[in-house]
Amino acid sequence: MRLRHRAGGLWALVDHRGTRPVARHGRVEQQIATEYGDQDLHMPSRATFYRLCAAMDGSRHTFGQATTRRTQANRPERPFTPTLAQRPGELVQIDTTPLDVVALLDDGVPGRVELTIVLDVATRSICAAVIRPSGTKAVDAALLPARMLVPEPTRPGWPEALRMARSSIPHSRLLALDERLEHAAARPVIVPETVVTDRGSVFLSQTFVNACARLGISIQTARPRTPTDKGIVERSFRSINTLFSQHVAGYLGSDVTRRGGTEATAAHWLVPQLQELLDEWIVAGWQPRPHEGLRSPACGMRPLSPNEMFAAAITAAGYLSLPLTGDDYLELLPVCWRTIGDHGIQIGHRHYDSPQLNACRHSASGVAGKNRRWEIHYDPYDLSQVFVRDLRGQRWITATWTHQPMVAAPFADFTWRAAQQIVASQGGDTSQQSEVARALHDLLNRAAGPPAAPDAHARRARARTAAAPPAPRPDLPATRTDSLADEDDEVPTAKVIPLRAFEAGDERRSR
Repeated sequence: MRLRHRAGGLWALVDHRGTRPVARHGRVEQQIATEYGDQDLHMPSRATFYRLCAAMDGSRHTFGQATTRRTQANRPERPFTPTLAQRPGELVQIDTTPLDVVALLDDGVPGRVELTIVLDVATRSICAAVIRPSGTKAVDAALLPARMLVPEPTRPGWPEALRMARSSIPHSRLLALDERLEHAAARPVIVPETVVTDRGSVFLSQTFVNACARLGISIQTARPRTPTDKGIVERSFRSINTLFSQHVAGYLGSDVTRRGGTEATAAHWLVPQLQELLDEWIVAGWQPRPHEGLRSPACGMRPLSPNEMFAAAITAAGYLSLPLTGDDYLELLPVCWRTIGDHGIQIGHRHYDSPQLNACRHSASGVAGKNRRWEIHYDPYDLSQVFVRDLRGQRWITATWTHQPMVAAPFADFTWRAAQQIVASQGGDTSQQSEVARALHDLLNRAAGPPAAPDAHARRARARTAAAPPAPRPDLPATRTDSLADEDDEVPTAKVIPLRAFEAGDERRSR
């Protein structure tokens, strides 16, 4: 609500739409007369009244957005303690927010997407970022720290200026320590030590906690309803919105008052294309851009870019790479515990089996306290197969869904639930794998057209499946499928690349 001056010297208190007067000048005078009696009191002038309102507001945002007032109320008591980190990876912050861009899912279905980033506090580098359709899963957050450890490759079509060799990062010195950086883009590789998260279910999940423990990362949770505990990543989201999102076709704005017409907000980009745009913008627009929060006495206190700050920080703190293998990526996937019987493994009315499980049926896994159950890792975006850890043979066993030949493509967990709803709506039995498999085939078969997805819910489920592919991971070493194979067979081994540590002061000693 606000005050409006109308013709004839009348003041009117109107609502936020500015169409309906709530309290006119006469009513205000009546209230004044009732409260102060016969005292000679009058309404001040328009300019004076606004100055008084501004003085009484006092940065309380009384006439602003309610979200701003809630954020101000959640701030800690003054004086504020800044979040400081002296070396790359010492403290990183991770968070998820809806991206103010509408994207095209499969078959032209528009949908909102979510952005999850990992930000290094010491260098303000966006170490990893992923865009997913609404409903980010724990496995997405669990794989983000792993993405930090892998160099960002230079994509086809990117200009040479985006290569790490052309940036302020000491590429030639780091290349001698880590050969993976030969064709890397200008984005630093940072090994995280402590990650700060909010209390969202994604970051409190056992999947994310186990992934951080696997990589040796400590977790520090923010206080409830206190976004200022990770204010750096929260402020970075606003920068991404102003520097990237508002320039992308399909920008919706932060609210309806900042939203354009139907043509301006129409979706134009697929989710993979939007991910490509974001990755290129991080390398070209964020990493080399000077940041007001990055200043160093050695550089004359001028604003440094995240890449320049990284180059200065590793000179003092050193650099250590942590390469990952295919087994490490499997360790980051969600885990469940199941027994292995005659029909293999049962998960959610699905049976998984493999000839390699013959030696594991009706036997104990060797893990204490699990009551003969085995450790199963699975990808929520690809339920067509699961991975069984065999501690006795120190190997991973891949078990495939027994009805996978009936389905057109890999499927996610939400696609499975959508197929079950279709079967239930038709009066079928959702526990019968064959019926659900036929519904899955119709749901995933793009050539079937509208009849394959009779309602909007099914179309969205199919679209989200195609828009959120399985998480990328290195190829796993070939697993021996013949249990009678000769153990003395020659197996080719991969080339081992030794990695050394970048010690602080190496540059001075080499001169």
